[in-house]
Amino acid sequence: MPEQTSDELTESEEHYRLLDASGHPETSAEHLPFPTPTMGSESANKSEERRGDKLAAYGALGSILVFICITWFTVFTNNPTSLGWFSLHPLLQSLGIGCFTYGILTLQPTAHPKSKTAGLRRHQRTMLAVGFPCIALGTLAVEIQKFVKGHDHFATWHGIFGFVSVGWLVGQVILGGGSVWYGGAAFGGGMKAKMLWKYHRLSGYVLFPLLLITAHLGGAWSTWVTSHSQPAVRFVGYTLAPIVAIFAIYARVRISKMKFF
Repeated sequence: MPEQTSDELTESEEHYRLLDASGHPETSAEHLPFPTPTMGSESANKSEERRGDKLAAYGALGSILVFICITWFTVFTNNPTSLGWFSLHPLLQSLGIGCFTYGILTLQPTAHPKSKTAGLRRHQRTMLAVGFPCIALGTLAVEIQKFVKGHDHFATWHGIFGFVSVGWLVGQVILGGGSVWYGGAAFGGGMKAKMLWKYHRLSGYVLFPLLLITAHLGGAWSTWVTSHSQPAVRFVGYTLAPIVAIFAIYARVRISKMKFF
């Protein structure tokens, strides 16, 4: 395998380099903390995908689509208007997880500056404009329902994992946004902020399965779902689909390019 040249950037560095203070690609080289790949360099010509990457992407998207469809079908075929605020919880949480899946995939893998810029824009718009609001509103809906009904909060493993996941997600948004917005000024800018970007990525790869474990606990074991769906349906939607999604996402990770060691 060819040795990396000095003009090539790690994946995290290149993503970070392409953002300026407003979140748009910076065109002035003097503002870039990393070298710009030169024309004719290996990084400018290499393929963005390895063998199996496309199949893994289809596997991740397909499995998450199955997860979402089963969730929405279960809710809408069981008199959702009688569920009060609770009906919004599975609908919004599953949609949010779907957005996070796409948001991760759109950055995997990107090798060229132009595709990295486009990937980052799609990533942030999907995560911040749709995914995070869905999770936040879905969490709020179930908490309102528990308050109205007088039910205990965080009384199940699903609730506990959900609480941890949402708290982690808030930190993830702060870490990711703070490391790139306005030149990473929130974390000291420049190299200091750049160093945090790769930890944002690593954190996301740990958070993603945690979200799916939370979904599994709610979909496969909660009282409402088990009493309104068939075991085979629950297995496919909340056990098999999450496992496929996790393995598919991880199959596309470039650990060597994140430069932790």
